Amino acid sequence: MKPAESVYRLSTETAFSVLAEVNKLKETGKDIVSFAIGEPDFDTPEHIRQAAKDALDRNETHYGPAIGIPPLRKALAEYIGSTRGVTVNPDQVCVMPGAKPALFHGILSCVGPGDEVVYPNPGFPMYASLINYAGATGVPLPLVEDRGFSFDHDQLRSLVNEKTAMIILNSPHNPTGGVLTPADLELIAELALKYDTWVFTDEVYCQLVYEGKFHSLYDLPGMAERTILVDGFSKTYAMTGWRLGYGVFPEPLVPLITTFLVNSVSCTSTFSQYAAIAALTGPQDFVRDMREEFRARRDLLIDGLNALPGIRCHRPGGAFYAFPNVTGVCRSLGLKDASALQQYLLHDAGVAVLERECFGPRNEGEAEEYLRFSYASSREVLAAGLARIAAAITK
Repeated sequence: MKPAESVYRLSTETAFSVLAEVNKLKETGKDIVSFAIGEPDFDTPEHIRQAAKDALDRNETHYGPAIGIPPLRKALAEYIGSTRGVTVNPDQVCVMPGAKPALFHGILSCVGPGDEVVYPNPGFPMYASLINYAGATGVPLPLVEDRGFSFDHDQLRSLVNEKTAMIILNSPHNPTGGVLTPADLELIAELALKYDTWVFTDEVYCQLVYEGKFHSLYDLPGMAERTILVDGFSKTYAMTGWRLGYGVFPEPLVPLITTFLVNSVSCTSTFSQYAAIAALTGPQDFVRDMREEFRARRDLLIDGLNALPGIRCHRPGGAFYAFPNVTGVCRSLGLKDASALQQYLLHDAGVAVLERECFGPRNEGEAEEYLRFSYASSREVLAAGLARIAAAITK
């Protein structure tokens, strides 16, 4: 007996592998400053936690509808409408235990063998993993430093064709913190309409834009009918452990997504959905305050990195990640690449970061070295980590 071959087409999220290594080192007494995991270090606001407790006291502990309880789907439709400037039918909203199931089911419902899927590279590793699992061909779209980690428009035009079944975008972006411009989004929409493709827009960091306003492709003409929009509660409301996400799907896809959910998770926990309603309809001061704190942390980290020899770092416009170019450090230390630098910083400096290839293989011709830093840690932790890195690369 042996496992199914298809299982081996799935890859993992390397951040959790590094977390496991960090935890093992901590168990041996090693002091580690971690910039590896993208998880807000804030607690879930009290009124959200209280809503869950109240729901438990009402015995909201039974099965609910596979795609979510009606009051939450209505609240989400109103939220999407107010933040994206479009009208959303609650029947299009599917609630899930985290944003990843929406990613999983959205891709598997739209692409298969023989299809091509354009996705950002570097990018969230689940995109390529699920494209491979679906039997489709992934077509990486390079995100380049000199464009603020957006893409070259002519290059995107060259990648999209009659075989393209889906274009995936993520803005604000993991791992670079880049934010797509209205012109970027308009080009994606133009190509999606021209070649009749699906679009998957991952907007889980939509509330973490530091300059200007958040722009979504979803409100562009003709896009709602062909776009899967995914968002969640983890990043916006510091609810990572609650496992609450959702997708807004074109109506023809909703029965397919419902079938996926019935076959996989049955439904999302009922009492947690009432907490989600409280998050959406309650006071939003927490979201604003967390964003401002992340902005201050961003500036502290970026200024600190740019002050170090051999490092240059674009100031990200969103999310809570920095993606410094560390080519100079690698050369000065005689290290082969960013992977070697990641191990050096972990074991010699006690600082955990993620190297560029945790987010996809290098693009053709890509020669520079990068690391990802998550600044979802206190300013004191950021300062301590910077001091350790400075000592390690200048000794």
